Amino acid sequence: MNSPRIVSVIVPCRNERRHIVAFCLAVRSQQFAAGWAMQLLIADGMSDDGTRELLRSLCASDPQLQILDNPRGIVSTGLNIAIAQAHGEVIVRMDVHTAYAPDYIAECLAALQATGATCVGGPWRPVGEGWPQAAIALAFQSRFGSGGAASRRVDYSGPVDTVYLGAWRREDLLRLGGFDESLVRNQDDELNLRIVRSDGSVWQSATIRSSYAPRGSFAELFRQFHQYGYWKVPVIRKHRLPASPRHLAPFAFVVGLGGLALLAPWSMLARAALVGVIGVYALTALVNGAALARAPHRLRDTVGIAAAIACMHLGYGLGFGRALVEVLLLKRTPGAAATRLTR
Repeated sequence: MNSPRIVSVIVPCRNERRHIVAFCLAVRSQQFAAGWAMQLLIADGMSDDGTRELLRSLCASDPQLQILDNPRGIVSTGLNIAIAQAHGEVIVRMDVHTAYAPDYIAECLAALQATGATCVGGPWRPVGEGWPQAAIALAFQSRFGSGGAASRRVDYSGPVDTVYLGAWRREDLLRLGGFDESLVRNQDDELNLRIVRSDGSVWQSATIRSSYAPRGSFAELFRQFHQYGYWKVPVIRKHRLPASPRHLAPFAFVVGLGGLALLAPWSMLARAALVGVIGVYALTALVNGAALARAPHRLRDTVGIAAAIACMHLGYGLGFGRALVEVLLLKRTPGAAATRLTR
């Protein structure tokens, strides 16, 4: 009898006591083709909320589950620790705050085989409960909010710059050197950029279905995107070029607002331009919000979506600008605000 082929599922986590048991049970219930078996590797960032104790109790009844220590507590190191222990021919990354279709892993395996791509994954589909999380989730679907990224289109299958989470052949992931551990955020984008620039391909399949729980407040969303913007600068410095011009747009917007605000006390034209830019931006965000808002709270959701879009753009732009000053000009090591994960 032939031994089963192995798919290794790698998961970074930290302080997920409320979610980890349900997540592990959901992963173990994944349905995929006969002849495959699963290895589940969870790299724990030294949780101190009871997560590790729950994982140990799960391990006692599940020989395929393994807990790995991630002392640095960041995603990139956790992923690489798990990759080093993976013995599957295919590696699939999963996230604790995501719900997966029962055939999620099966569709990843099928897409890798059908496309020959280096990395495959599904669209980023946020789903929120209550307000403002539901409005934040809808904001991710806005082309204005996301810059038209194909990875936000849930019905799109084809080549993309990046995908949500990802699945790879183990040999490809090892050849690429895994994830860049100098990055606290954007390690996914940076890996996919390396794939594309080494003549590989990143493929999104609409049949790889999952839903992600976004941040539950505007403040948390702002901090998340502030870190995304901050850590985009080291990625651009490493590769000498952004993956897409849209990555520069929020910073250009913030610089424009800041310049007009500085000139406004001395220039009537600058004051008029500042009011005009803010007005056009707010109107555009509200129109986008209205197009996505749903009954029965259409007005509230319209405002919430517009506010979420502003948090994403301003947070990203300010984080990008801060990194330009701290990392490039002053040569400083990123501080706690930039390195502390917000979830």
